[in-house]
Amino acid sequence: MISESIAAELDNLGVTSIAPGRVAIAMKLARALDALGADDAPTSQAVLADKLDTIMAKLRALAPPDVKGDVLDDLADRRAQRRGA
Repeated sequence: MISESIAAELDNLGVTSIAPGRVAIAMKLARALDALGADDAPTSQAVLADKLDTIMAKLRALAPPDVKGDVLDDLADRRAQRRGA
């Protein structure tokens, strides 16, 4: 379901404490998309999907950068590899 995927992405982004209102709106939109039936108008789905896409883009922009290491860590790793070889 869409709401499960959105919830997982929001957990990975770590933006709940930064923008709790936007996170709540994103989840509400995702649940609304899940609740739409097959006989509902496709325009309803399109509008909800567009709004969800917009708010998710804003949340992705707010997400803190994923820090995997800096230049010094890279240099230390290279030095360790040279000494081990």
